[in-house]
Amino acid sequence: MTFNAVLDEAYQRLHGKGPEFGGDEEGNHGLTNHGPMAVEVMVRRGLDLDVHRWLDRYLDRLTELPDGVQRITADTWRAALGDPRRIGDWTAYFLQQVAERPWRQVLTTWWPRLLAGIVAGSTHGVIRVGHAVRALRAVDQDHVAAAELAHGLAFWAARWRALPGIAAPAGVLPARAALAGVPRLAEQSGVIAHRLNRLAELPGWPAALAALRPVARAADVPDRLADLVRAAVLGYLRHGRASPVLLVHTATAPNAVRHILPVLPVPMWTPSFAAVWHASAAITAAYAPTRAEPLSAPTIGGDPAVTVLDQAARHGDEHVIKFADTVLDVFEHNGDPDVLAAALLASRLIPSP
Repeated sequence: MTFNAVLDEAYQRLHGKGPEFGGDEEGNHGLTNHGPMAVEVMVRRGLDLDVHRWLDRYLDRLTELPDGVQRITADTWRAALGDPRRIGDWTAYFLQQVAERPWRQVLTTWWPRLLAGIVAGSTHGVIRVGHAVRALRAVDQDHVAAAELAHGLAFWAARWRALPGIAAPAGVLPARAALAGVPRLAEQSGVIAHRLNRLAELPGWPAALAALRPVARAADVPDRLADLVRAAVLGYLRHGRASPVLLVHTATAPNAVRHILPVLPVPMWTPSFAAVWHASAAITAAYAPTRAEPLSAPTIGGDPAVTVLDQAARHGDEHVIKFADTVLDVFEHNGDPDVLAAALLASRLIPSP
């Protein structure tokens, strides 16, 4: 069975489920459905996992996709943006969009509309879109993968939220120094929505965002994104213990943008870099400790890439699988062996299902 045939079957099993589960009656404070993102990695990376057996276990956690409330149109979408109660409406809207128009047109129309709300669903909106785009870049006319893109865009739109106090990069710092210099919330408690609200009052927050060196040319954005992903992965080695799950998204979110970039018009590249920098910095401020722990990287033997993939497959957690994929992207880009230890650390810190 081909790559996309396996993936399409997995997507079809997941598309009746909502993008979140648990939470309150308003749909707040739930957990994200990582199934579509994880299975894309399993299939593309060839993990030694039975995808459908993994799904059999995972699907038991999920809830059905909520019904729609009121149809979204070209004239009414702004009022529905950021309203999690409208996830059914957004899903129906985007499914219709990708059925009627090429998926690249849908993406490029909605990318600038959604970009300012990139922290949507703890950045899972853009991450889910990123995995769908990777599947579509492999087989451009795959209508099931296009439907997965629609589900990802719908989740992003329903959970859209802007960050407070953002400032464009205008400094001199490289990604690693800028990320290390992000101030931390004194009170790191509560769900992510509550933590992000506190950034408005965080001393030094806008200045830290501005401290990053700006992009000189759009052509530099792919490498600058790769630098940001590497910085976040290396940061996980020092901070990951504080919040093993949430802090992986400081890396997986910019990595998603990195893989979406080739299908976006070049004028969208620089604002995309700035937006995902803000998102990575926000998660760092909300979850990373003020003082880094001593670096203690797990030892990797044999073929390091094979070791990382095998460990992720044995572990089986969706966050471990997705983070291992991102770490390997960094390794494949610059050959830095230090980053691989972060994937093994995540597998030790995050409980196996």
